[in-house]
Amino acid sequence: MSNATSTVPRVALVTGTASGIGEAVVHQFRELGHQVLAVDFNDQARAKADAVGAAFFQADLSDGEACKAAVAEAIKRFGKVDILVNNAGIQHVSPIEDFPEAKWRQIIDLMLTAPFLLTQAAWPSMRENGWGRIVNIASVHAQVASPGKSAYISAKHGMIGLTKTAALEGGPQGITANAICPAYVKTPLVENQIADQARLHDMDEQDVVEQIMLKNAAVKRLIDPEEVSALVAYLASDAAGAVTGSSWNIDLGWTAQ
Repeated sequence: MSNATSTVPRVALVTGTASGIGEAVVHQFRELGHQVLAVDFNDQARAKADAVGAAFFQADLSDGEACKAAVAEAIKRFGKVDILVNNAGIQHVSPIEDFPEAKWRQIIDLMLTAPFLLTQAAWPSMRENGWGRIVNIASVHAQVASPGKSAYISAKHGMIGLTKTAALEGGPQGITANAICPAYVKTPLVENQIADQARLHDMDEQDVVEQIMLKNAAVKRLIDPEEVSALVAYLASDAAGAVTGSSWNIDLGWTAQ
């Protein structure tokens, strides 16, 4: 996919960069020569950004003003925003009956409201330049559901709606919007879920991986973050100018059933 993603250097804002998919996307973009503002709540992500020559902005994106400030920082540093990758996310596993309202609001704020506000704030820059790429990291759980993840699944389903709306509004302005829907990726977020699921279902952690996480997968393994970042790079490239409003599954065959 490297030839397909070759493009002129762009300015990218990537959220949730401390590890996993976000970290892999920052690396991929820097290899392509893009300027990158890495945004994360965890200040430990700063060293990782520095190591690959990316700028860093610490922000709690569940705060709407922080979303606007992140985009303003990218424009202050680089003069524009060409690419927005909405990746930041958290998880909480609990039955609906016991699900804390505060945790529900935190997840929706971070994983649905923040992508909207970041998109809204970056939109004028993309429109003025006649070129923009929005890539939303959704999930296989944007298309199917699992018990105990009501807030996460609601946010991811909502992200697909936001992606489609942005695609329709952005098309005439040279702005594309697409979503990627991975199954379980080798990230700290997934590793933490294993323990949560084991507790919820009263089962061994290895059984969680085999009997729950990979139950519906045709390919019985977890996904590498770099497999996702390669698709992000394509969707954020000049070559993907005709691709918009789509949801791209990297789900090991989960939704083929």
